Amino acid sequence: MASLIPSILPRDPHNQIYLAGAALVVLIGIIFAITLRPSWKESNEEPSAFTSFLRFFYASFLKPHTGDGTGNGQQDALESFYKAQAGVYDATRKRLLRGREDMLGLVAAQLVNKAANERTHDPKRIWVDIGGGTGWNIEAMSEFVSVPDFFSSVYLVDFSPSLCEVARKRFTRLGWKNVHVVCQDARTFRLEDYENDTSGAIGFPRLPDSNYFAEEDNVSVGGADLVTLSYSLSMIPDFYSVIDSLTHLLAPTGTIGVVDFYVQSIVDLSCRNYTGGAFNRHVNWFSRLFWRAWFDVDRVGLEAGRRDYLEYRFGTVLSADSRNKLLGSIPYYVWLGCPKRPASASSTANFPHEIVERLDAAVTESPYLSPINHTQSLSRTVEKSTPPELRSKAFDAAIVNLSANLPLPSFFYQNHHWRIHYDDQLKKHTQFKHEYIYAFTWEDSRVDHRLLKLGSDDVVLAITSAGDNILSYALSSPAKIHAVDLNPNQNHLLELKVAAFTALPYADFWKLFGTGQHPNFRSLLISRLSPHMSSRAFQYWLNHTHVFMSPRGKGLYETGGSRHAIRVVRLLATALGFRSQIKNLLAAKTLNEQREIWIKKIRPLIMSRLLSYFIVSQERFLWAALGVPHNQLAMLEADHLTADSVPESPSSSSPLGHTEKELNSTRGQAVWEYMVQTLDPVIESSLIGEDNPYYLVCLQGSYSQRCHPDYLKPKSHQKLSRGSAFDGLRIHTDEINEVVNRLAPGTLTVAVVMDSMDWFDPGGKEAATQISKLNRALKLGGRVLLRSAALTPWYIATFESLGFIAKRVGARIGGTCIDRVNMYASCYIITKIENLTPRTPSRENSIDLENLEI
Repeated sequence: MASLIPSILPRDPHNQIYLAGAALVVLIGIIFAITLRPSWKESNEEPSAFTSFLRFFYASFLKPHTGDGTGNGQQDALESFYKAQAGVYDATRKRLLRGREDMLGLVAAQLVNKAANERTHDPKRIWVDIGGGTGWNIEAMSEFVSVPDFFSSVYLVDFSPSLCEVARKRFTRLGWKNVHVVCQDARTFRLEDYENDTSGAIGFPRLPDSNYFAEEDNVSVGGADLVTLSYSLSMIPDFYSVIDSLTHLLAPTGTIGVVDFYVQSIVDLSCRNYTGGAFNRHVNWFSRLFWRAWFDVDRVGLEAGRRDYLEYRFGTVLSADSRNKLLGSIPYYVWLGCPKRPASASSTANFPHEIVERLDAAVTESPYLSPINHTQSLSRTVEKSTPPELRSKAFDAAIVNLSANLPLPSFFYQNHHWRIHYDDQLKKHTQFKHEYIYAFTWEDSRVDHRLLKLGSDDVVLAITSAGDNILSYALSSPAKIHAVDLNPNQNHLLELKVAAFTALPYADFWKLFGTGQHPNFRSLLISRLSPHMSSRAFQYWLNHTHVFMSPRGKGLYETGGSRHAIRVVRLLATALGFRSQIKNLLAAKTLNEQREIWIKKIRPLIMSRLLSYFIVSQERFLWAALGVPHNQLAMLEADHLTADSVPESPSSSSPLGHTEKELNSTRGQAVWEYMVQTLDPVIESSLIGEDNPYYLVCLQGSYSQRCHPDYLKPKSHQKLSRGSAFDGLRIHTDEINEVVNRLAPGTLTVAVVMDSMDWFDPGGKEAATQISKLNRALKLGGRVLLRSAALTPWYIATFESLGFIAKRVGARIGGTCIDRVNMYASCYIITKIENLTPRTPSRENSIDLENLEI
């Protein structure tokens, strides 16, 4: 075959170049012939897919730009690019311009949520679509709201006559009389030119403010309720002036939505706390260089400054970054914003920093000072307070931003202020690598309810975990709940549950958290849940929709770090052939039937010493699968040594009484006996399939209608779906010490610390420090509820030396259960009986609030 090559291809390289050039000319000619042949009707808007592709390819990569150096400048340049492909624009952009539907769904959800809270039944809503092109966005919005009914006026503003002509034909066909196509430079578009009854509409231009948080007499209360830019910001050369004009175009309570291409390094964001999170935002250096060069050919600007300036001029409500994987992983973002000055500050003209003060008071349990005579009241309070007035980290972050004339952190622009600001770039948060450990909570809410008896005056601080316990406490309607977790992803899970209570009917709520799967989760997230979530939580779940939607996955309850333990059990059941026996165990109707299945069929396999020694007792497995840290493991090992010691010379129950070698020497035996003491009493005392949702979800991967946590009951959904159900909830992403340290003294009534005290180094200062801070934050008579892997934890003596009295209310002795989980050896109620001497910190570097405004 090689001998035939010389007779087909000339060897002369010049001939090869000529041949390639001739082929290119022929290809261009074919495209011209097919694209412009006169046999086509000029009104043909639905050419074949192949023809559409040829037009798009020619206009984007082959056709020379001819708009430069003309009198009309940018308009002629746009027309040069779009005229040849205007008729096939929509057909060729569906796969290229990803995220448009998401952006429309998100802004529609915000508007619908606002409409539900508006008092008037017939509000006048105005939507301005900047760079709207053919009108595809406006027609696509009808998937979420009725455009002719929901909006009083819709303005499509575009600078390309060819695209505007396509848009006019579209809306003539649809018969939408409220949509107006305006072929105009976005910088000069003024709403009052078209809305005759828009009193005091915002005009253009307006002189820039030295501080655009400052009050002005000429600020209008009019403007557009919605402004959108769909892949248009990257096409605007003078984007600064356009973005500036949008700040005057948008109403004080309006929403702006943007979707566009971008490239950016995470380094750019290292000092910014107002971007709404950076999940998946980083683009590697090669992609940054490649995509900028690629899009420069078509005069599409991907420089980071466009998005940066947008985020600087507006407050960020939601932000998400993704990749168009179908076309080489092109980076794109979806962003929702609002005026930089929060809407809630508009009603307090003299003291616009009120929103910061209100949130700060809610977070720290401090009294809220009214804006009236604020300076005098604040000064008197500061002088009298001992210790001085406390400030939250959210307040500190807001002060930094106001001082630099930056937007507030995105948490301040949310519809709900459940989630408190935190820095997601700190190593103490990034160590969790976008994964929660617990998909469900291991503490028995029924026992907590019996022990705590929460009332309407209680202020509760509790570790978030999976949020189930927080929701259980909310059913008792305490005055305030502070949910605390260092792992941001655990708080993302709680936020999702709270948003689902707020926005979803019980049927959808049950699918998400009863069965752990929902085929329409992504749609619900965008159109129903997003208005009730922080930007970081929304980013997380938008990138983890597979948790609920993956056909190959087992759902929510086989995710997180604890999934490893569940999978080990499932693998053993499959390998050793007792899967059917697990089903029989869950179907048992009596304790005798359940006990017989356990003892004869399952226990000999799952409780084998071999499994305990080589898998379960390994420290890495205990941490990754069960969340058992080294110090807690040492406590159960010390308890085992104490139980094995002779009465005449008892061994210490504290890890401090043993060497590391002594503790490790019996680890396998200690872990095996701990498993026996955990599981055997559970089988003896509770029916798994009827009244023990904690083990049911482990063995089945979901709850059942007859066996589930209290928060999943229909009556619970009815109560917690009320508008004010979570007004007292504050979600802190931090250590307990950091949160407690910023609470006003004597404000907490209950602190539920789960087993977190087990994590401290035995005898170390950290435990004493936290106990002292709890004493400071709790009222006299306030209680601490904790569970421990040890029968008598070493830190109980520390509590009693620092103003508390301890009572063990549950002990796993003689085959008894402390609750339906029985995972811990003991449970304590520790009551504050005296105040410690308060420490008075200095007030260095105090802030003069009067010089800062929102």
